Amino acid sequence: MKELFKFGGSLSTKDSMITGIVGGIVLLVIWYIVTITGWISPKILPNPLDVLRAIPKLISERNLFGNIGYTVGLNLAGYVIALVIAIPMGFLIGIYPILRSMFQKPFEAIRFLPLPAVSGIMVAIFGLGFNMKASFLALGILIYILPVVTQKVLDLQNPNNPKDNVYLQTAKTIGMTNWQMFRHVYFPYVMSSVYSDIRGLVAISYTYVTIAENINREGGIGACITTMTRQSSMDCVYALLLIIIAIGIIQDFIFKKCEPIIFKHRRA
Repeated sequence: MKELFKFGGSLSTKDSMITGIVGGIVLLVIWYIVTITGWISPKILPNPLDVLRAIPKLISERNLFGNIGYTVGLNLAGYVIALVIAIPMGFLIGIYPILRSMFQKPFEAIRFLPLPAVSGIMVAIFGLGFNMKASFLALGILIYILPVVTQKVLDLQNPNNPKDNVYLQTAKTIGMTNWQMFRHVYFPYVMSSVYSDIRGLVAISYTYVTIAENINREGGIGACITTMTRQSSMDCVYALLLIIIAIGIIQDFIFKKCEPIIFKHRRA
């Protein structure tokens, strides 16, 4: 029990799980009390039981599973497009000085681009369908992950970072070719470091997904939330928000479990 209140202390996995469950229950009880006492109008914050009862309604009337499939598919498509572009470009810019001097600063500056403002440009280029929305999401992921890949390459090459640069120096010492260094040093080092950033993008990517889905609404949880909000069905809105959170948690869990399988050298 003392460990729970120890300054700067830590908990075991079991204790952390138990306290996490208790914390979730406490928040639900507070939510329930706030709503039944009328402190907050149900038009703003519905009762948690009403939110749960809204899920069957969404399944029968709003094609919930179809909308979930659309949103998840759009998110994955955006990830694939962004990573296929960002990873090779990040390596090239980080490895070759000429490309780095030409493009590193411009691509870093693009991170300050307000994405909702470019939605009209994306529509003009790709139209109003799924491809436009996937491209919009890919842009949001690309402008974040590209500088990260480049920076990880530079960290590896930095002689003032002996902890990581030693791998590159060892590869040169034993006479590895450029391709061998890329395959056995650059790629595994950079990708294992970038993987955690890709995991962190899950929360951001679903924000962009909901923005994209509201352009020519043809499906998805984000579009459904907008429709339910206009109809003042706040119980459905909160149910959909909780579903998005659940999807994000599940996706993050899958990413976490895949990490030791993909990057076996880190376990070694």
